[in-house]
This record gives sequence, structure tokens and C-alpha cells, in this order.
Amino acid sequence: MKRKAIIFGIKGLSLSKQEKILIKKHKPWGIILFSRNIKNMQQTKILVANIKLLMKDKKYPILIDQEGGSVSRLNNIIDTSIFSQSWFGEIYKSNKNKFYNYYKIYIKTVSDILNDLGININTVPVLDIKRKNTNKIIFNRSFSNDSDSITSMGKFCISQYQQNKIGTVIKHIPGHGLSAFDSHIKVSIINNKKKYLIKNDFMPFKKCNSFFAMTAHLIYSSYDSIFTATHSKNVIKKVIRKTIGFKGILISDDISMKALKYNLTENATRALDAGCNLVLHCNGNINEMHRLTKVVPLIDTFTQKKTSQFYKFLG
Repeated sequence: MKRKAIIFGIKGLSLSKQEKILIKKHKPWGIILFSRNIKNMQQTKILVANIKLLMKDKKYPILIDQEGGSVSRLNNIIDTSIFSQSWFGEIYKSNKNKFYNYYKIYIKTVSDILNDLGININTVPVLDIKRKNTNKIIFNRSFSNDSDSITSMGKFCISQYQQNKIGTVIKHIPGHGLSAFDSHIKVSIINNKKKYLIKNDFMPFKKCNSFFAMTAHLIYSSYDSIFTATHSKNVIKKVIRKTIGFKGILISDDISMKALKYNLTENATRALDAGCNLVLHCNGNINEMHRLTKVVPLIDTFTQKKTSQFYKFLG
């Protein structure tokens, strides 16, 4: 399987001529869709089918950020803007049976639409623990301020999507809940001690199994005072792979975010060198995409093996 170790976003409602050439020639590992790519069911089905046709691969990874709430990419098809993880978390707190019933119906509804469209990976659940000072970019996207509750809801989320043949991406590993800033704009430095992080923020990730995980662009100073988790060999090897024990494909969060301090191509190569298996580039800027294809290598044997396992799961 010759694929480049990158997931690209695309610009519009259909593939441009330049995008077709780039995808066919460079074969990115996957494509991620956003609201800008989704007008209605028919148009999105055609777009997804055309991408898969171009790659000659019916199981080609097509990703989406469909958390519900503020991150609802399907809103032109179905309005899920009230169904944030925080909303479900409040129900869980007051009535667990009601939570399981409601969340199951929500996930089944979303999964049916994703399956109909040909989208096979949803980048959920968010397993970050919210605090009073958690930046608003994460706050309502988090289930709860309680690690055990997040773990229970996260496990249920993953199992329900998997029952519906949708792969999941746990995020933002090893935990974004202590961030004071929005990583799109600025890096947050987490100064909590290792013992605290292991007991709290890392725990939901340790207990939830998923095919994929997405990194946090945060500095965890007790492990690495210089590099964000995405660029830190120490955090990826010692925390994500060893302490948490994550065994799947590790995807960087978007390499265009300002929390990463290097230029675009260096952000990509540093993430891969540190131990990310794939890098994510979301904005659909064709010139940036061309630059990235020159520096991003083919996926390694580990990622090939894990991709094959994911394809078997899809059936």
C-alpha cells in the first residue's frame, strides 16, 4: 500500500482539476471533509465516490469532524448543533439510562448518514477533561470534568460507532483539558506534575481503545519543556505509547495551527520524526499541499499493517 503519510482537506464541494492530479499522483493516506465540502446528501455522495474512484479504493479513508455541538460538519444535512458532548454529559450526570438511550440514537443517526455518504472515520470522541479555566475551544466539546465519567461515555461512543462500521479518533491525546489557550492561535504550557497527569488527564485515553488517536499541540513541561506533544519524541514514546499504551495510528492535529512554531513543512516532518504516523493538513490550500507532498514520506510498515486491520474491520 503506497500512500503518503498525510491526510488532506480539500477546498470546495467538488474536486478541482489540481486536486485530482495531486491526489492521483501523491496518494495521501486519507481525505478529511469540512462544512465547506458538504452542501447536501447527493453532492457529498458524489464527492466521496469521486475521491474513492480516483484512489481505486472503495475503503479509502474519508474522515469528518462530526462531534455535534459547535463542531458539526453535517449541519447542511442534519442540525446537530445542540448535541455537544457536554450536552450528553449533563444527561449522563442526571440519568445514565437516558444518556445511553439518547446517545445510541444520536450515534446511529449520524452513522447512518456517514455510511450513506461513504465516510468511514469520525474524529470522535473528545476525551479531554474540562476545568473552570479550560479554553472555550475545548470546553463544551468535553463530556465532563470527571475522568471516570469521560471514560464510560468515551467507551460507549467508540463501541457504538464501531458497531456501525465507523472508525473513531480519540483526541486530543494525551489530554487537552488543562489548556488555557486555543491551539489554533497560541500554545498552552501544562506545568502539572507527572503523577497528577497520569492519574487524571491521561486516564480516559489509557482506558479507551480506538483505531486512531489525534495529538494535542500542547507542551507538557514535566515531560518536555521545549516541544509540543505533536513534536515531542519523549511525549509520544513515553506517554502516548508507553504510559497510555496507545497501539493504533497516531495522527497529528492540524499542522497549520499556530501552536506549532515552525513553518508548515517543518511542522510536518518534525511530527513524523517524533512518532506521529500521519500528519493532518486541513485548509485545502493547493500550494501548501504541493509543498507538503515534497517532504512527507510514504507510510511506514506499522501504519500499513494498522490500515489493513482497519480495512478488515470495515468488511
